[in-house]
Amino acid sequence: MQIGAIQRILGLLLVVFSASMLPPVLVGLIYGDGAIHPFILAFALTLITGIVTWLPVRGRRGDIRLRDGFVVVVLFWAVLGLFGALPFMLAEHPHMAFTDAVFESISGLTTTGATVLFNIDRLPHAILFYRQQLQWLGGMGIVVLAVAIMPMLGIGGMQLYRAETPGPMKETKLTPRIAETAKALWYVYLALTVGCALAYWIAGMGGFDAIAHAFSTVAIGGFSTHDANMGYYTGQPLVEAVAIVFMLASGVNFSLHFLAWRSRRIGHYFADAELRTYLIVIGIVAAITVVYLYATGVFEEPGETMMQGIFQAVSIGTTTGFTTHAFHTWPSFLPVLLLFSSFIGGCAGSTAGGMKVIRFLLLIKQGRREVMRVIHPSAVIPIKVGRKSLPNSVIDSVWGFFAAYVAVFSLFLLVLMFTGEDQITAFSAVAACMNNLGPGLGAVGANYSAISDTAKWVLTVAMLLGRLEIFTLVVLLTPAFWRR
Repeated sequence: MQIGAIQRILGLLLVVFSASMLPPVLVGLIYGDGAIHPFILAFALTLITGIVTWLPVRGRRGDIRLRDGFVVVVLFWAVLGLFGALPFMLAEHPHMAFTDAVFESISGLTTTGATVLFNIDRLPHAILFYRQQLQWLGGMGIVVLAVAIMPMLGIGGMQLYRAETPGPMKETKLTPRIAETAKALWYVYLALTVGCALAYWIAGMGGFDAIAHAFSTVAIGGFSTHDANMGYYTGQPLVEAVAIVFMLASGVNFSLHFLAWRSRRIGHYFADAELRTYLIVIGIVAAITVVYLYATGVFEEPGETMMQGIFQAVSIGTTTGFTTHAFHTWPSFLPVLLLFSSFIGGCAGSTAGGMKVIRFLLLIKQGRREVMRVIHPSAVIPIKVGRKSLPNSVIDSVWGFFAAYVAVFSLFLLVLMFTGEDQITAFSAVAACMNNLGPGLGAVGANYSAISDTAKWVLTVAMLLGRLEIFTLVVLLTPAFWRR
């Protein structure tokens, strides 16, 4: 383990992250509603800590190994969450306790969107902007952003990229050099953000809200500048339509967006099996939701029924977590159906959470193959995605991930119930946090302020596990990882 190299990278990344405290200062100056000093102090503390961490090992050179990359990623997300909580603790409004501040910070950075705040409409603009910005930065990953600039500092980045990037086929590169890959992904991410902000503004949002909601839409985050979330814009179907389009687009593998942009063709989208499955799953959930809402008469107008059903199906299915209505109060099985759709989530290589569509697709194909083997025991039945046969090692890794997911989920569910939460609240809270969704059912339907501090810490770890796709964090707990 190259401790010096890890310390050097961690210090540099903290220095980079300290710059995220400056845009809220500018927003505070523009709107003049306070909350500037907490960000200035948080900037200074983060910058100084980063410099002090980096200085003793500034002369260390050389690339890091994959094992070191896992340590850097886990350490940085944990440290980032702590330093990201500083403005919440230092501000007068809201003045948050340590547990609540870390919960809110980790929720933003992991794009979960679970919040402990209320009276959000009355918060200073600087705080509102900062919450949205946390999600935007976390959407693609601070680490991937740093990888794009690390070559200029003499640090290679392939190990960091592999440890950070989600999905079962992490070795795939879009461009020959990893730094170029990271830059390409950020260009796509930035283009989607700008396009989403402009679309929101044209649809009727104010400038500040358009930018703020574009941050959380493209990041698949779900934070809003209003207590009513996207329900604040009920009666403005264009705003809801823009959200639906960009939530769907952000749940697609970003490499497809990049390839379509580079080749000036959209054929890559139609040829992708994961994307087809993604759209089919969300389409089925949306259709069931709309039909059942109409049959039970939850909304008076058919048009509103259709818009509400489609919006919530897309929002929950992509793990964005925007709400236009209190879906946890909808009748019968609908809230649970929507929550279950978040387990599948979006495509690998997107900003969405969940187990990822490609894993769901491979589990279905593997299940079908086992049924065929019962009928034809001697048959050799390959599993294909598109026209490509996958090796058994990929299938094994998917089953391994699924087993780890179920085990961790069950453990966290039991722990949360042990803290005193009821079954519905505990189940939905763990699901919403591990899938980086946000809103849950029961006591966490509106926000997470009512649960205990112990439960918040459990869910904070669940959010990190979901963001790092379990193995990146769990691997550090194995004795084999620390053996030479």
